[in-house]
Amino acid sequence: MAELAVIITTYNWPEALDAVLTGYLAQQRPPDELIIADDGSTDETKAIIDVFREQASFPVKHVWHADQGFRAGAIRNRAIQSSQADYIVFTDGDCIPTPSFLQQHNSLAEQGWFLSGNRILLSQNFSKEILQQKTPVSTWSLKQWFRARQRKQINRVSPLFRVPLGRWYRRRLARQWEGAKTCNLSVWKEDLLAINGFDEDYTGWGMEDSDLVLRLIRNGIYHKDARFAASVFHLWHSENSRDQLEENQRRLQQLIETDRIQARVGIEQASSA
Repeated sequence: MAELAVIITTYNWPEALDAVLTGYLAQQRPPDELIIADDGSTDETKAIIDVFREQASFPVKHVWHADQGFRAGAIRNRAIQSSQADYIVFTDGDCIPTPSFLQQHNSLAEQGWFLSGNRILLSQNFSKEILQQKTPVSTWSLKQWFRARQRKQINRVSPLFRVPLGRWYRRRLARQWEGAKTCNLSVWKEDLLAINGFDEDYTGWGMEDSDLVLRLIRNGIYHKDARFAASVFHLWHSENSRDQLEENQRRLQQLIETDRIQARVGIEQASSA
């Protein structure tokens, strides 16, 4: 397998990022590099990253741009540009990985395909408890997670089962773009560059993931299901502002009605600016 990078998107939630980064110290297959794509956080986040860099056995990069609103696509593009790896796993700064998370993405990676995994939602009180007490949930046993489910601290436990699903099952969603999210998605870097990365026209929350995945599929890079293999624990937080959602939905609909593959404003435009 080629070199693997993790790109973690974050914005001004250092406590959650600290818990997420701790999960990457316990990976069965450590990343070859870890990149924090920082959408304009303050120095409190930088301090967390600096401490983590001293603990990690792999290179850690902090890619930052000024806070000008929700610009996740733009900062992910900068992180992609900075990566030296051939294969990239995207996730978020509120998603704690299971110990086998990267190993599973690594083992399921295949030329011509991107992987989409799933998540387990943690309750509000449980999330608060984890962050306050620095509970190492990424290394919990199945028995502990069953207990958490009984207490209604999580929404489900099924993603933690490792099911040896066959080739056909994993590929059954090949042309389905709906539902794939960059909180748990991996793809070859060359395939990202071929479609000009994320479309930076999307500002505010929503639809930039769907735009990316739809263009990957149009370019012959298909959807492979990583459920029952690679999962993350999603910390509870209040909903992001939806004030740009309608405009982003309009942008996505325009893409659907065309055969466009390239991002209108992506990696190439930023490189030439």
